[in-house]
Amino acid sequence: MEHLPRDPGPGEARVRVHAAGMCGSDLDLHLGRRPAPYARYPLTPGHEWSGTVTAVGEGTPAALVGRKVVGEGLRDCAACAPCRAGEAGLCAAGYEETGFTLPGAMAPTLTLPARLLHTLPPDADLTAAAFLEPAARAAAAVLKARPLPGSRVAVIGSGALGLLAAQLLGAFSPSELTVVGASPGRADLSHRFGATRYRTWDQTAHLTDCDVVIDTVGAASTARAATSLLRPGGRLVLTGIPAPGAEKLDPARVVARQLSIGTAFGATSRAWTHAVRAFSAARLTPLELLTHQLGIEEFERAVDLTGSADPHVGRVLLRP
Repeated sequence: MEHLPRDPGPGEARVRVHAAGMCGSDLDLHLGRRPAPYARYPLTPGHEWSGTVTAVGEGTPAALVGRKVVGEGLRDCAACAPCRAGEAGLCAAGYEETGFTLPGAMAPTLTLPARLLHTLPPDADLTAAAFLEPAARAAAAVLKARPLPGSRVAVIGSGALGLLAAQLLGAFSPSELTVVGASPGRADLSHRFGATRYRTWDQTAHLTDCDVVIDTVGAASTARAATSLLRPGGRLVLTGIPAPGAEKLDPARVVARQLSIGTAFGATSRAWTHAVRAFSAARLTPLELLTHQLGIEEFERAVDLTGSADPHVGRVLLRP
């Protein structure tokens, strides 16, 4: 991996990386399982990160130097119709993202367009802030779901994305907030992140009246199963890229029950702002997800931990 620092050009900023997260997408990238156009080999990975601005290029406010920051990953053109509408994931110029098609943050420094940065309070915990990228993706799904106060809401998945979505949903005052996961051992953590109840899949037979369901897993069967949790007229939001060979939704069931289905890929600037504000107001507590901090020289161990399926392994951070 290339670790040489690059001086910031016009409109850019250079960040000293504090920490970079390792997730399943990084594992897929490392193992060559992330298909084109969603990966470009070889490159430095790392799309979840936090750091401090150390230098800026021409046209970038000098006041950014010394600020704690996180940054958006999608590199939109900022000029096409989708970008002007705030949908960077639909950029007409094509898909580009930090850590997948462009150098990422598993290096001492990262240089990127300053317009993608979100500043943090001076007392922000940069270790916790490294989890704001999955929080922004969770926020994108929550904002797409448009929950109303008093809604009955379910989140499929008790991993980082699901738990952060649950914590963000709590701000909308749902009457019920159910996290559906695969392991009974995730119940306590789910309750700490705001769930009013936790269910494994074999306990969902009577969970059929949800106003909103967010699927954060994207497994082969979860989207189809999620429709059975919704009331007539309910709303389903799918995040990420579903697994190949996913079970198809029944269009007759979707139409007859007037279900609404939305998707969220990556995170818009609006979602990033929502997540950063929630974090700055102490409404997000992502540090509870962290189980391992390693040096960047232990990258291979981080890969092994992330892919181990060990229930005692949560999120792994790498420190340059």
